[in-house]
Amino acid sequence: MKYTYTIKINFKGGIISPGDLLNILIAAGKAGITEVRFGLRQQLLFDVVNEDYPVLQEQLQQLDVDYEINEERYPNIVSSYPAEELFIKQTWLSEGVYKDIFDLVDYRPRLKINISDSNQSFTPLLTGNINWVASALSPHFWHLFIRFPRTNVIYEWKEMVYTNDVARMSKHIETLIFQHADLFYDNAQANGDDLFQRVRQESYITKAAEAPAKLPAFNLPYYEGLNRYHDKYWLGIYRRDELFHVSFLKDICRLCLETKIGQVCSTPWKSLIIKNITEKDRHLWNNLLARHQVNVRHAANELNFQVEDNCQEGLKLKRYLLQRLNNEDTRTFGICIGIKTRRKSEVFSSILVRRRPLFTIGGFGLFFVYDILCAQDFNPNERTGFVFSSGNPRFLLAEQLRRAILLYYKQQINNIVAQEKANVPKKETVHVRESITQAYQCKHCLTVYDESFGEPDNGIPLGTTFQSLPTHYCCPLCEAEKSEFVGIELIYAVN
Repeated sequence: MKYTYTIKINFKGGIISPGDLLNILIAAGKAGITEVRFGLRQQLLFDVVNEDYPVLQEQLQQLDVDYEINEERYPNIVSSYPAEELFIKQTWLSEGVYKDIFDLVDYRPRLKINISDSNQSFTPLLTGNINWVASALSPHFWHLFIRFPRTNVIYEWKEMVYTNDVARMSKHIETLIFQHADLFYDNAQANGDDLFQRVRQESYITKAAEAPAKLPAFNLPYYEGLNRYHDKYWLGIYRRDELFHVSFLKDICRLCLETKIGQVCSTPWKSLIIKNITEKDRHLWNNLLARHQVNVRHAANELNFQVEDNCQEGLKLKRYLLQRLNNEDTRTFGICIGIKTRRKSEVFSSILVRRRPLFTIGGFGLFFVYDILCAQDFNPNERTGFVFSSGNPRFLLAEQLRRAILLYYKQQINNIVAQEKANVPKKETVHVRESITQAYQCKHCLTVYDESFGEPDNGIPLGTTFQSLPTHYCCPLCEAEKSEFVGIELIYAVN
């Protein structure tokens, strides 16, 4: 009987050498593997049947490649490096800084580490256990967010840490968490201040933060196609079924080597990015895509979905929801929709569709229903905030998802209106002095006699008091007698 093993190979920060990848693909091909995938944590994944595994094992040992089988004891380091230069502007965090940090990681992390620029949302900031976010104000210093393993407890470090100490402190924190697992592992009462004080017993280059780290609003760029930046091009490749043919990837590696492109980037969206394509070589990449019949212009709403690694049920549900959203012509710009079918998995999302069984018998779920959860302010970096709808049968799920999306846009409009009101300059308060004058008013037509003006047209000069008017004076409008006037007070504004 044939069994299938899932092989996982990490590439730190999603940076892949074309030469190394080509050798791995050749090794995989010798074991009968024709398709591979890329995972949410920017790693390489593929399946091998048990009878072919010895061949693969021998090949990978010859290449001295670390890998795991059917587990994730050593999760990959996630980074925002693939977005550098393309979707990140005006930042001190350069290619060299990322690589310096990766070179200093001299161990295989057992906790999830994220290394991210604060000026982007293309890659997730807080899906790791040790989350480094570059300071927007202090070059070469990093904010640190600890999410204690198997909890949703997030602790913001009290100090920023210098670039050269990021790797060493990560190792120290991981060691302490496992040494004191009762305090910091699978403990919803984990105390961040306690961990902070333990780490401070070693010397690190740190400084006080000017302010708490400000996480960016989510904005997913269109990450497919051949696109120009500066005087070069980058190519983004996404596969609807998440599968990349080995022959296609081999040709990518060979073309990179031929055109002196030193790296391929894997993204948390299970796609690839190739940078530094020159104008003279652009036609070679177009030809490669045409030769393998690879489409790189999928609908934007399809690119907005996040599905668990190696999850056929999640992909089926994604296709079903996409079809329904397309039929309704529903706008999804600015939203990341996640699909979660496994209890312990984690998916980056603004709106999360979570499948769960109503009953479990012998470890098997029966009669599935779906919950819709929304992140705080619909920002996936802020974690799940509230339950929008729970216990939905499948036939109601698409409509409930559509309503959650509409709530997102309603909130966006409300935020814009509130911001516009806040930006309206306040009118300066004008303090007006008042002058009160005694006058007289006709009871019949309400004509007013004010001695300040008199009635020059009737031969009565200004300053003439009402009492000094002749007894035969009458209203100039209705000719009522003088006795029909009553005294009133007039209030005038005086500058």
